[in-house]
Amino acid sequence: MSTPDPQSFANDWVQAWNRHDVEAVLQHFHDDVEFTSPVAAQVLPETGGVVRGKEALRTYWTTALALVPALRFEVVGVYAGQSVLVINYRNERGGLVNEVLIFDGDQVREGHGTYGPVSRPASPR
Repeated sequence: MSTPDPQSFANDWVQAWNRHDVEAVLQHFHDDVEFTSPVAAQVLPETGGVVRGKEALRTYWTTALALVPALRFEVVGVYAGQSVLVINYRNERGGLVNEVLIFDGDQVREGHGTYGPVSRPASPR
């Protein structure tokens, strides 16, 4: 399987996040997506850090954005693999984060937010 054009996808992704447009970000995700994040475990402890389904992902991201109104991402690098994109970005606190996205066709089936120790507490992704 192939991935979408890495740079175009990353540009759309970061622009949507910087507008705080959760619906635009969600357009890239399958309805039955699974997303893991240590921040999800903090924002929605009942998830244990694993968010299943687009509706649950919407709830997570909407809740997280309310907690971080200054959210802003800057893409540092984009890496493509076979059906995988990794978006390396700097968050509003200056922390580096990797978003690992596994595709099924042109939509994300599985995603993983990965954080360094400085980024983890205040980033909603």
